[in-house]
Amino acid sequence: MATDVLPVDIAPNRKFLADGRAFFGVVVVGAVILAAILAPYLSTGDPNAQGDVVATRFLSPLTTDGTGAFHLLGTDRFGRDVWTRLLFGARVSLLVGILAMAISLLLGMAAGTTAGVFQRRLGAGVMAFTDFALALPRVVLLLLLTALWKPSALLVIIVLGLTGWMSIARLVYGETRALVARPFVESAYALGSRRLRVLRRHVVPNTLTPVIAASALGVGNAIMLEAGLSFLGLGVQPPAASWGNMIASGRDTLVNAPWVAAAPGVALVLVVVAFTLLGDAIRDRLDVAGTGIGQAQ
Repeated sequence: MATDVLPVDIAPNRKFLADGRAFFGVVVVGAVILAAILAPYLSTGDPNAQGDVVATRFLSPLTTDGTGAFHLLGTDRFGRDVWTRLLFGARVSLLVGILAMAISLLLGMAAGTTAGVFQRRLGAGVMAFTDFALALPRVVLLLLLTALWKPSALLVIIVLGLTGWMSIARLVYGETRALVARPFVESAYALGSRRLRVLRRHVVPNTLTPVIAASALGVGNAIMLEAGLSFLGLGVQPPAASWGNMIASGRDTLVNAPWVAAAPGVALVLVVVAFTLLGDAIRDRLDVAGTGIGQAQ
C-alpha cells in the first residue's frame, strides 16, 4: 500500500549529540542509570549497614575508618556510607520517575486520542474532566493522597502517575485534532478503514513526536516531586535510601557535616537538569526534523 509520509530530514538527528544540552543530558542520565544498575558493585553493597556508630558517624569524605573501609562521600549520623546510599537512592528516584511517567503517558495518550478522535459527547466529556483535573493544584493532591495511605515508593509512583497525565492528554488531544483533518487520515476512512485501525496505524504513531520530549521533562519533574515528598516524610520511608529522605536527614547537620545533605542534593539537581535539557533538545531536534514519524502504513 502506498504510504503518505511527511518528509523528514534525518541529517539533524545525526548531529543530535552535537547539541550541548543533548550531550550533557545523555551523559548524566546514562551515568546515573549505569551507576544505579551497578550499585552493589560500586559500593559496600548495603545502604543500611552500620558498624560502630560512635566511631564511624559523620566521617568526612575521602576518609578511611578504623576497619579500613574507605568512604568516598563520608558517613551520616548512623555511620552509614553516603556514597552507597546515594547509589541505591538513585535506583529509587529513577524507578519512581520512570514508572510514574509511564503511567501518566498511558493515561494521557488514551484520554487525548479518545477525545481527539471521538470529538462529540465522549471527547467533550473526556476533555472537560481533563481540564477539571488540570485545574486542581497537583502538590495539594499529592499531599492529600499520601496523607490518606501509608507512604511507600509504590504509593508515590501511583500518585504521581495519576496526577501527571492531564498535560499529556491536552498535548495529544491537540495533535490528534490536527491529524484527523489530514488528507491521509481522510483517505484511510474513504478506503474503508475502521476508526480503531486508523487510530492505531495512523494517528497514535504521529502523536509521539511531542510526547517523547514531554516524557523526558516529566521524568525529571517526577523525580523532583518524589524527593520533595520523601523530604516531607510522605514518600519513601527510612531506613530505605532515597535522595529526598537523605537530604532531610542531613538538614540538621549542614554546619558540621554538610556532605550528608549536599551529596544527594547535588545529584538531584544534576539529574533533573539533565532530563530537562534532554527533553528540550529532543523537542527542538524533532521540530527541525519534521512532525511525522511514519504517517501512514
